[in-house]
Amino acid sequence: MTSQRTRERLIARLQDQGITNFAVLDAIRSIPRHLFVDEALAHRAYEDTALPIGHNQTISQPYIVARMTELLLQGGPLNKVLEIGTGSGYQTAVLSAFASEIYSLERIKALQEKARQRLRALRMNNVVFRYADGNVGLQEKAPFDGILAAAAPAEVPQELLEQLAVGGRLIIPIGEDQQKLYRITRSEQGYHREFIEDVRFVPFRSGLR
Repeated sequence: MTSQRTRERLIARLQDQGITNFAVLDAIRSIPRHLFVDEALAHRAYEDTALPIGHNQTISQPYIVARMTELLLQGGPLNKVLEIGTGSGYQTAVLSAFASEIYSLERIKALQEKARQRLRALRMNNVVFRYADGNVGLQEKAPFDGILAAAAPAEVPQELLEQLAVGGRLIIPIGEDQQKLYRITRSEQGYHREFIEDVRFVPFRSGLR
């Protein structure tokens, strides 16, 4: 169930859904998603669906991972990226192929430790893990060329906007019952917000666990 043929079927599905960035598709193809879920769910790892990872969290649907990564890349090269919500580490692993430095924040210690072990085993050494509340971002490492949030707040945290570099992009789902994915780009004049599509994410929470 984790064969190359199974992975190629996933890639074909992502292309059918409009993913066009071949570098992103290659990253999805090469990263072993079955290592980011519990062994009991490994046979479903290359389905285009979100899967539970414990602690009321999920590993994102591959389409959403690919789409958010593609959106982040469209504004130009990425040197420094902030990820809000490490989760399983799968989105982090995909991002690691495109950024020089990634700072990944996670508020659930057990998830962070598992993700750290997975990425170290895969020798993805450009990721710095932080056990932290994502609401306030990571001011001491700002500004960021890209910020990607894997949970949905009711409104965009002002701290995240302020930590974008000029030209930087924030990819974030917004909303409670009905969530919408946005790309917010910072310019010298301010912030430009683009609606992308309707999505479903876990809610943005405060506090450490």
